[in-house]
Amino acid sequence: MLAFLGFLTIILVLALIMSKKSSTLIALIIIPAITGFITAFVKAPQTIIDAAAQKAADAGTEFVAPVVTFGDQLTQTFKSVTGWMGSGLTSIAATGVMFIFAILFFSTCSDAGVFDPIIAKILKFTGNDPVKVAIGTFIIGCICHLDGSGATTFLIAIPACMPLYKKLKMNYWVEATIVALAAGIMNVMPWGGPTIRAATAISGLGYEVTAAQLWVGIMPSWIVGLIMACLCSAWLGKKEAKRIAAGIAADPTEVAETETAEVNKDLIRTGWRWYFNVCLILVLLFILIKGLLSPAATFMIGFCILLIVNYPNVAQQHDIINSHAKAAFLMVSIVFAAGAFTGIMKGSGMLTAMTDALVAIIPNSVGKVMAPIVGILGVPLSLLFDPDSFYYGVMPVIANAVAAMGGSAVAVAKASIMGQMTLGFPLSPLTGATFLLLGLAGQDLGDHQKHTLPLAWFVSIVMVIVGCVFCGLLASA
Repeated sequence: MLAFLGFLTIILVLALIMSKKSSTLIALIIIPAITGFITAFVKAPQTIIDAAAQKAADAGTEFVAPVVTFGDQLTQTFKSVTGWMGSGLTSIAATGVMFIFAILFFSTCSDAGVFDPIIAKILKFTGNDPVKVAIGTFIIGCICHLDGSGATTFLIAIPACMPLYKKLKMNYWVEATIVALAAGIMNVMPWGGPTIRAATAISGLGYEVTAAQLWVGIMPSWIVGLIMACLCSAWLGKKEAKRIAAGIAADPTEVAETETAEVNKDLIRTGWRWYFNVCLILVLLFILIKGLLSPAATFMIGFCILLIVNYPNVAQQHDIINSHAKAAFLMVSIVFAAGAFTGIMKGSGMLTAMTDALVAIIPNSVGKVMAPIVGILGVPLSLLFDPDSFYYGVMPVIANAVAAMGGSAVAVAKASIMGQMTLGFPLSPLTGATFLLLGLAGQDLGDHQKHTLPLAWFVSIVMVIVGCVFCGLLASA
């Protein structure tokens, strides 16, 4: 029964999220709360009896089985469900705090114009060389995605580089592909949505791991992926150079009217403050990589320093916080909902029952190689599952099953962020930012997937191979 309720819970959550019949927040809370209530209600009489027996044993008195009334059963049910939810929330509290302050920190850096001079110098460096333009586009995309927002990345990177593509008569799909690769590989950062989700889900299973630890854990793969994505961009630039030299016309493309992210020039900071901000970013990244402080504390302190130095006026500080509060709240509310979801699934025993069911039908020999398999399928799975559905519904079950078969649950989380909604997210029709990218670059989804999917998948597979050697994807439990 528990396994059936567990699979039913996940199927219903996936169906509601993917069909857009419910918001992710509601689906992650209501559905497991209902199935958790059913489970707790059935278990309540035995739970009450066990508690009474333990109490008698502790007191050294004779145990007399209590009479369990309907009211007692109902009270115990609510107590169990809320307890499970509370346990799940506790396990991901630090992750949620980190996510809030990471968004506030990098969004404020963008407001202060920290990245503007860097982008301007890159554009000046590219000149009229298609290869340099392609590499410059990739670097700009990476810089723009430091705040973890796909929409912001596309709103800044596409319009910034588009004049060069027009001038050199380069294909606009090349720009869309390169920016997609940049945003995808940078989405692995510890404040990126997939890594946050993976850490939240795996922590909910009882494996204490932060998003920063996941990122550091796959650092060799991530660095190789970054290099490979850049080389893919250079390869596209070289192909464009040959086409232009041969006099072959670019593919006909109707570019939409480009829009840009709103810029408040009053918030731009130059001079010594710009250098200070760059140093502050580097210091925070160093602390995260070395693990000197918790990620939450790192970004909390870093954000406060950033505000004090750049915007000492209290009213201006409030305005900046308020301008980014909506984005931070919407995302972190889902993180906490996911914590409640995993808490119920684990505390009720549904997750264990599902794991036992999977273990019974999957050979034990598959356990150690399941993580690489998940990693290799990550990019195409991005076309089928949105990040919430995969990381909160599918991945926990796979991870738990892998652990039961002698593999590493954390390895499944590491492998997942090497493709699923990282390199795969700018290709997926399940993310709104994809269509913003297509609109700005004047591309069709099918054509974009045709051009970008092979390269994104190639980079992801290379990351998985490196991960098997250096990042413990084949590790045992």
